[in-house]
Amino acid sequence: MPQPSPSPQKRLVVVGTGSRCRTFLDSVAGRFRDNVKLVGLCDTNPARIAYHNRRLVEEHGHPEVAAFAAGEFQAMLRETRADTVLVTTVDATHHTYILQALAAGCDCITEKPMTTGAEESDAIHRAVVASGRSVRVTFNCRWSPAATLVRRLLASGAIGEVQHVQMEYMLNTRHGADYFRRWHRSKAASGGLLVHKSTHHFDLVNWWLDAIPETVFGFGKLAFYGRENGKRHGFRTEGERTTGIATGDDPFALKLDADPRLKALYFDAEAHDGYLRDRNVFGSGIDIEDSMSVLVRYRTGAVLTYSLNAFLPREGMHVVFNGTGGRLEYRELGAAHLVSTNPEEAADAPEKEFSCTLHPLFGKPQQIEVPRAEGGHNGADPLIHEQLFSATPPPEKEGRSAGHEQGAASLLVGVAANHCFETGLPVALSSLSGTLGARTRLHELV
Repeated sequence: MPQPSPSPQKRLVVVGTGSRCRTFLDSVAGRFRDNVKLVGLCDTNPARIAYHNRRLVEEHGHPEVAAFAAGEFQAMLRETRADTVLVTTVDATHHTYILQALAAGCDCITEKPMTTGAEESDAIHRAVVASGRSVRVTFNCRWSPAATLVRRLLASGAIGEVQHVQMEYMLNTRHGADYFRRWHRSKAASGGLLVHKSTHHFDLVNWWLDAIPETVFGFGKLAFYGRENGKRHGFRTEGERTTGIATGDDPFALKLDADPRLKALYFDAEAHDGYLRDRNVFGSGIDIEDSMSVLVRYRTGAVLTYSLNAFLPREGMHVVFNGTGGRLEYRELGAAHLVSTNPEEAADAPEKEFSCTLHPLFGKPQQIEVPRAEGGHNGADPLIHEQLFSATPPPEKEGRSAGHEQGAASLLVGVAANHCFETGLPVALSSLSGTLGARTRLHELV
């Protein structure tokens, strides 16, 4: 009996070769090398492309990949005959490359957030419909075994109908501060933390509840970072950057030349574009918030209260679901802020702490064992990469794959909250975008 011919390799190009693309490149050049052919790298900075090309050769025995400048993106699509584009650029530029890729007949995979604005989100929706191609958003948080456990418990009716969710997310002063060193400190580039970072959290709640957000209200401020706050709290405010500067025992100083990866990707690349990866978190020019509180009402009637603070002693989240049949508490705590940025020292940090407790309305609390898995982002990365790059991905029964509409359902919450910060008024998502239509459940979206 004749054997079926193997599926042709996907021809993948990557635009944006900062630190975000690393795990994808490692998967494509390693585990999924037989399924995906990496044919092009594109970036504004040739030194970053060269760094990843060296890694591909030295770490994976993969041949160097053709390099293209950002202005050569369309030429890259033609010359490489790409059929799939992976977008890992600065957030505010995602839509630029997604729209060009769709127009060229390519499918897209994009890092979260899909884009940073409602108009850009609608443009992507129209382009998907017109082209017949797809956009997949890499919400890897959905794919961790722990998050999947929460989804299954809620879907089983373990606490009845969920009426209220309370989520507190904590960024420690090692992780949180980093957003105030980089391009993320500009809202024009990142959309602020409620778009760049919280899109993960809004998406998790959307997915956990299988619900589409409807109305948003929120408050936010720059409470800790920035020059004025630094002066008030007694931190070092002088100097634009920290590499090459005598900073003593300043816990917020990042030395790019002390880390081989950061040195190669950023410090050695500065001559090409002047981008500084190590800016003073208590310097000027920061226009994003570091303390935010958001209220979201869903079309199902459920309500979310959410907070994010980026200057805390611990990292992680605490989520509580209150339902008509009980209460579910999920906690995920990471390292304290004193953990060094040195990889060898960070390896000695305690592992993440997970706990899940089910409180039936009329019954004793139950401790639910939280599954663990190997791999980045709590075991999620290998699973989502398998869905993205395997020739025969396993059946997906949890609804974890997200298209452009589900990408919009998360980012629009952050966009709406940013409007609230400016106006002091609640915002209906339907007033910002038509992408979500009149549907109620998240699984009804692509």
